[in-house]
Amino acid sequence: MLMFKNTLTRSRRYWLWIASLLFVILAGSLCYVLQLIHGLVVTGLSRDVSWGLYIAQFTFFVGIAASAVMVVLPYYLHDYQQFGRLTLLGELLAVTAVTMCILFIFVDLGQPSRIFNIVLHPQPQSVMFWDMIALGGYLLMNAVIAAVTLIAQRQHVPVPGWIKPVIILSIPWAISIHTVTAFLYSGLPGRSYWLTAILAPRFLASAFASGPALLILLCLALRKLTGFDAGREAIQKLAVIVTYALAINIFLILAEVFTAFYSEIPAHEEHFEYLFIGLNGDYRLVPWMWLSVLLSWVALALLLVPRWRANIPRLAVACAAIFISIWLDKGLGLIVGGMVPSPLGAVTRYVPTLPESTIVLGIWAVGALMITVFYKITLSIWKEN
Repeated sequence: MLMFKNTLTRSRRYWLWIASLLFVILAGSLCYVLQLIHGLVVTGLSRDVSWGLYIAQFTFFVGIAASAVMVVLPYYLHDYQQFGRLTLLGELLAVTAVTMCILFIFVDLGQPSRIFNIVLHPQPQSVMFWDMIALGGYLLMNAVIAAVTLIAQRQHVPVPGWIKPVIILSIPWAISIHTVTAFLYSGLPGRSYWLTAILAPRFLASAFASGPALLILLCLALRKLTGFDAGREAIQKLAVIVTYALAINIFLILAEVFTAFYSEIPAHEEHFEYLFIGLNGDYRLVPWMWLSVLLSWVALALLLVPRWRANIPRLAVACAAIFISIWLDKGLGLIVGGMVPSPLGAVTRYVPTLPESTIVLGIWAVGALMITVFYKITLSIWKEN
């Protein structure tokens, strides 16, 4: 309880931020009640586009959660002490991201009772079953690791030795949560856009770019708002990791484009045409996808030059560009682009409705509230020490 008392402060700016998040959460909750009453008809989903903004956000935040391995692995396996503070912040970010993923799945199910189908009637041959195991296990491990570490630091005692095997296990488990998510899509033979063996590597590359980029932005925000400094060397090393991951992600996307158009298989070409050129008069996603491409290349250019990467304002711009770019590609284009056109060639327009978008914003606000409270507790303990 003492740790949670550290979230109390007299700062007017802090409580205004908390009140704003609670207002958005309330609005999202009211829209979810509306969805419970009327069903998924209040969303933009349809028979042809059965997965939309909810599952797109789920896919994106699974990557954010998995990216914690990028600071956990160097710190615990290679004893890179500069990542000491970043590691705990990354684990808390992973806990937040997985919680958001579970909420996105929850609202996408329509009736909450359907979630018991997986629990009461498990099907090991189903990828959904393994996705539940992966997400639940990863959430539990990171929550235990973060809680034990914080309690040890609060009490000024070493971290207990039994937690080390849990930390080591969380490293391959982080890879598994996004790999299983990729298998969930690439295992559907009727969806040509997802039917590729490099979808899992592409997911991991994008995760290892967007997650650390978000962590860098959070550290820079903490420095400005609280004076906390994660360390210049740590941030620069993490920026190098982001650079390599972004370059690999861009390469994998270009490989997909080459394969689709050089093979001249219409079923593979149409999805890229829909996203980047438009198909059958539907051009809604075209400007957003080209914006994603532009932002990724701008970010790569800023990160590749060491002198530019060392410049904090330019680094912040690059990280923000990466986060937005990958969100547009994976949190919007990937799911909608995989659903449209349908296996029968139908181009069904999908536009998220106001209640659907408000529910998504409400879950984003839940994540922002969690990370605010988690980081405030952590920084308060570090300040006391």
